[in-house]
Amino acid sequence: MIAHAVRHLALTTLLCTGAFAHDAGTATSREEAKITVVFDETLPNVPGKSMKGVLVEYGPGGASPAHTHPPSAFIYATVLQGAIRSRVNDGPEKTYRAGESFAERPGDRHAVSANASETEPARLLAVFVVDTAATDLTTPIR
Repeated sequence: MIAHAVRHLALTTLLCTGAFAHDAGTATSREEAKITVVFDETLPNVPGKSMKGVLVEYGPGGASPAHTHPPSAFIYATVLQGAIRSRVNDGPEKTYRAGESFAERPGDRHAVSANASETEPARLLAVFVVDTAATDLTTPIR
């Protein structure tokens, strides 16, 4: 129920901000993702916490380096376009297609996050519930 409400809020926000519109000129690098914070709202009923929506756009063959998120971050990600390969912690690598979702829990390591296609772009919306003071949402694993 909460996941459905978060997804609905996030998609509504994307539609209202225009971030959902396809832009052929974005995320053209095979190596990096284009990251855009599309909303950042404090949660009035959960002191010290915020909900942040992050649009992640991958060009064909694009990927993000292995990374972690703030220790407080709970993340619910929904693929908006294309297909995303993902592996969290030591779990199996999975491919998620448009409309499918996955979660990351506080302390998880995102070992693989990549466009599953070498020819088509892919996009996902990651909705964070995180400490309001957290500013760096992604930290590469060295």
